[in-house]
Amino acid sequence: MADRVQPGPLNETACAKEAVCIHTKKIFDSCRDKDCIEDLRVFPTTSSQPLLESAFSIRPRSAEVLCIKVHVEEVTFNRGNYAVDATYFYKIRGEACPGGQEVKGLAVFSKRVILFGGEGNARRFSSDDNQNGNDLTAAVEAVDPLALGMKLVDANCPPCSMDMIPEITPEILQSMGEEIVLTPNGRSWYVTLGQFSITRLERDTQLVIPVYNYCFPEKECEGGADEDPCTLFSRVRFPVEEFFPVDSVCRCEEYRDLT
Repeated sequence: MADRVQPGPLNETACAKEAVCIHTKKIFDSCRDKDCIEDLRVFPTTSSQPLLESAFSIRPRSAEVLCIKVHVEEVTFNRGNYAVDATYFYKIRGEACPGGQEVKGLAVFSKRVILFGGEGNARRFSSDDNQNGNDLTAAVEAVDPLALGMKLVDANCPPCSMDMIPEITPEILQSMGEEIVLTPNGRSWYVTLGQFSITRLERDTQLVIPVYNYCFPEKECEGGADEDPCTLFSRVRFPVEEFFPVDSVCRCEEYRDLT
């Protein structure tokens, strides 16, 4: 068995200069995803609905992630694995044509991934605890999506169906700035989004570690619903620098020069 690394300075040949003892969350499993979300229903604001009724078409402006609600539950048939359900809430902006007036709305997207979270049963309690002491947590990171396309659908369109009405919290409604039209009322608005995200499962642990660089998941997420590929979005590379800023950590050679 190799000698255990103790906290303190490391030798000069090591890339890292110090080993430290920390209490942190160990990442048991993680995955990255590149979702093309086609024809996602947008619930317009009250001031935007009349503009949609008189518009011939709509052009995309932007999409913003307001919040992501995350829920974790154990997969009973596969011990140690957990289902992570993430619900994304987006503020969507478009441009009604003709006229070029801005329209806003709320879109909601839900997905599920399966990750390994270990079989630990330890519970932790502290003054800021909000998970009933369970030391297993899920985290989802996402950048604002790309608004790939938008369309309007007439109210009497036979193939159209009413999408599930989302549960909107006061915080989300406040972010929108005004009331949202949730009931069928005239024309419907749909958006296609390109979303990059990282999902991970973590547990509290104590570690002695050297710091070298960021850890980046290489495997794709599994367990989500199958979707048709979006040709345009498939050619967009994963924006690593949005999640891991390149200037925030020195490389080993640069670190040696600084010391």
